[in-house]
Amino acid sequence: MPEKNTSPSTLWVKESRFGVWFLGTYTWVQRVLRRAIKDLIRLIPHKKERYPTVLDIGFGHGHSLWLLDEYFSPDKIIALDIDPASEARAKKNISKCQCSVELLLNDAANIDLPDASVDMVFCHQSFHHLIKQEQAINEFFRVLKPGGILLFAESCRRYIHSFSIRLLFRHPMDVQKTDQQYIELIADSGFNVSPECISRPFLWWSLPDLGLLSYFGLKAKEIQGQREETLVNLVATKPET
Repeated sequence: MPEKNTSPSTLWVKESRFGVWFLGTYTWVQRVLRRAIKDLIRLIPHKKERYPTVLDIGFGHGHSLWLLDEYFSPDKIIALDIDPASEARAKKNISKCQCSVELLLNDAANIDLPDASVDMVFCHQSFHHLIKQEQAINEFFRVLKPGGILLFAESCRRYIHSFSIRLLFRHPMDVQKTDQQYIELIADSGFNVSPECISRPFLWWSLPDLGLLSYFGLKAKEIQGQREETLVNLVATKPET
């Protein structure tokens, strides 16, 4: 089983080779990333026509950049990642963007941006790689303008701790959270998080057996509110005052 790869200078867990490959596949881009963005869009309260400056946390291969450009038409995307290899991986996808893209090689727990400087923070499947999660959420809050929004989509503890994910990917296991713990972490940092701005997709790929036992009637379907969730998507808003 892969070991954690962390250091005091990075405070993150580097992805496995399989994980790096998978994050560039059609399945990831269309079935995971695009699907999450579309779900997050429907959760946005009082959606604005445009969000001029978007901060993307952990842009990786850069697929999120052109999708954010497609759905939100920003003037600028600030693409943050702590992995030096991300810039080369994302070069082709950056070129697809109509807006300007500013790369920021930076720790999400210590973002090199001014207070109240962005309109949206997008964090999709990056947060569970971070070790200083409370500090990162506080940074998201700090750099957002009043009234700005956080689009947050994450795998929860049950999924990250499953055997197949532990085998194929790398994560800091002791900081993984349930959906409710993520919601409380975000709310405690000062964000407004309304129940109608939260969804808990229970997708086949997030289940240890890929949903096969339930599909063939060999296992009762798990009911929301009685199960430990595998995913949480939410939109949080920084108060105007």
